[in-house]
Amino acid sequence: MKIKAQVSMVMNLDKCIGCHTCSITCKNVWTNREGAEYMYFNNVETKPGVGYPKRWEDQKKWKGGWKLDKSGNLGLATGSKATRLAKLFFHPEQPELDDYYEPWTYDYETLIHAKRRNHQPIARPRSLITGERMEIQWGPNWEDDLASGESARRDVNLEAIGQKISLEFHDLFMKYLPRICNHCLNPACVAACPSGAIYKRDEDGVVLVSQDGCRGWRHCVPACPYKKVYFNWKTNKAEKCVFCFPRLEGGLPTVCADTCVGRMRYMGVLLYDMDKVLDAAQTKKAGEIYHRVLDLLADPSDPAVVGAAKKEGITDAWIRAAQDSPVYRLIKEWKLALPLHPEYRTLPMVWYVPPLSPIARRVEADVYLPDAEEMRIPVAYLAQLFTAGNTAEMALVLQRLLEMRCVMRAEMTGEELPAHLALPAEAYKKMYRLLGIAKYKERFNIPAGLQGVSQEKLREMQGGGNYTCPMGGC
Repeated sequence: MKIKAQVSMVMNLDKCIGCHTCSITCKNVWTNREGAEYMYFNNVETKPGVGYPKRWEDQKKWKGGWKLDKSGNLGLATGSKATRLAKLFFHPEQPELDDYYEPWTYDYETLIHAKRRNHQPIARPRSLITGERMEIQWGPNWEDDLASGESARRDVNLEAIGQKISLEFHDLFMKYLPRICNHCLNPACVAACPSGAIYKRDEDGVVLVSQDGCRGWRHCVPACPYKKVYFNWKTNKAEKCVFCFPRLEGGLPTVCADTCVGRMRYMGVLLYDMDKVLDAAQTKKAGEIYHRVLDLLADPSDPAVVGAAKKEGITDAWIRAAQDSPVYRLIKEWKLALPLHPEYRTLPMVWYVPPLSPIARRVEADVYLPDAEEMRIPVAYLAQLFTAGNTAEMALVLQRLLEMRCVMRAEMTGEELPAHLALPAEAYKKMYRLLGIAKYKERFNIPAGLQGVSQEKLREMQGGGNYTCPMGGC
């Protein structure tokens, strides 16, 4: 047993209102410089839809993540070492700028300095890359709040279930999906980097790009199945979400989590068994990967796990944080949160509580607790996103969320509880508090400082408290 610590995040999709506050604050902090105009380390997508970049989930085209060969061994979907070497100077699966969007600004000088005329002057869009006039055809939130039409029908997840879902007005469904780098346990971007510039921090599991080591080969971009590694066209370096690690070292959550209007993000520490990571990633049936990931997440209250963690140098503060981790309760204890596209085999560490949509049809008077199948968002669609198509597992999670609402309704009305509940009633009350009315310190439990590094040494590493961003221009 080799225990490691991982800072993780859970997002409750029932509470996301699609306001993009997380995207704006992240962009203002991390990608407000030349060459990073099109980068959104945090973006919010409307589903169903093609996403950002366009159809990022289509791994037949991008060949991102990992896959098993005929012998059951794990390998990068982008190809063997020899194949990747042949693509060193030209990678056919590389996303183009049109797959994101060409960033623009408006010709405000025309408005400011226009002389008197008969017609109102117009500030036309100009490319931030070429400076030339352009026609706006796409953007990072182009399909906001659109759940019908050609864009929605091109959703890869709908295609996977045969598009048997009606997108007529009276049957429409939609939800918001915030996305950041998943800081995976088995990151494909790390394995694909020819120069070894991308690495996973041992102390907290954050995946970072060394700007000194990056040579701009861009193999990390197609290798990431979530397309959360970007190429800076000005510096010729790769950049990605850094999980706001300077804030984590101070015991603070990421900017996106701290500024979230819906308070739908939770952050904490997970302990996991490093020895089980490869076996989980090599699980033959994609629908069972989720369970294998749960198996490798260790119980922080188990004395054997605590002893193994201390042996690996994990401090008492981190162990205590893992024992009182909101993400552990949501992921492992209550089994409410699910990983995004576990079939990519990267073992993502950003998890999602699926949304409970309105019930599609009126429930009969004698039915106390509706089925998960009664929900407006089809279970099959959510299963494509979070359980690799395992509809039975998705239905269990949705049913558990329905049971929580049922218990709280009985608490308020005095009605009797249903005979069959997956968890004790007290667990549902704790679940409700965390998901519904939890305060700041309940949603975020992050130990300050690096493991094994004192606060004095940390300030010394950061130049006496004045932190210098390694990405430059932050």
